[in-house]
Amino acid sequence: MGGGSVMPRFFVEKSAVRDGETVLITGEDAKHISLSLRSKPGEAFVVCDEDGKEYNCVVSEITKNQVCMQVLSSCESKSEPDVSVTLYQALVKSDKFESVIQKSVELGVSKIVPVVTKRCVSRPDEASLNKKLERWRKIAKEAAMQSGRGKVPTVENVVSMQEALTLMKKDDCFFVCYEDLSHTPVSKVVNTRKEALRSISFLVGPEGGIDECEAQKCRDMNIPLAGLGPRILRTETAPLCVISVLMLLTGNLD
Repeated sequence: MGGGSVMPRFFVEKSAVRDGETVLITGEDAKHISLSLRSKPGEAFVVCDEDGKEYNCVVSEITKNQVCMQVLSSCESKSEPDVSVTLYQALVKSDKFESVIQKSVELGVSKIVPVVTKRCVSRPDEASLNKKLERWRKIAKEAAMQSGRGKVPTVENVVSMQEALTLMKKDDCFFVCYEDLSHTPVSKVVNTRKEALRSISFLVGPEGGIDECEAQKCRDMNIPLAGLGPRILRTETAPLCVISVLMLLTGNLD
């Protein structure tokens, strides 16, 4: 929720944490701490490693390119959901996709996979796609820092619809969002598979949704088509609705 004061948070690789006593931050994050935040020795920060472990630290030494922090205490992050949610999001206009990444990370998604479907209008070439991926991953990291996440959700390379459907089936629960009101609600899809539920994946189509051929492919692969209620949601609204429902159903909004 907005308005609260949150201690600055940074993410590092485990190798940056030395003997559980000091943390060394370099690169852009070090420049941000020293130049943008104008931090001084003694200031407090939270640092998270790639396993979701949090370290309460204070700055001990600082230069423009390197910040050394002393670890005061550590614990497992309490902000990570106990279910892994993967969003397979069809490519949409850049600003919409960026918004989906930011808000999905805030809501607790673990992974975002861009997907090319038949109705995708956005089809960037390889060079521009690489630039977009770099920017999307930066947005995911910034959203994780802002929202107090214990890990940075990953933004994967782009996959085809067929690849997405195959990958989804590796999770405990999976479904594709479809506008047809006759399909099973998300809550029922999840509740029928709730035993030992540790991973959920779902796919949201582009503007105009998935086409009937793609819907039939889902049926052929025994992937449920899930409805999102009586109103048609925009492609950038649908994933946020679903993630919120999933977090509620799995007890991660308590």
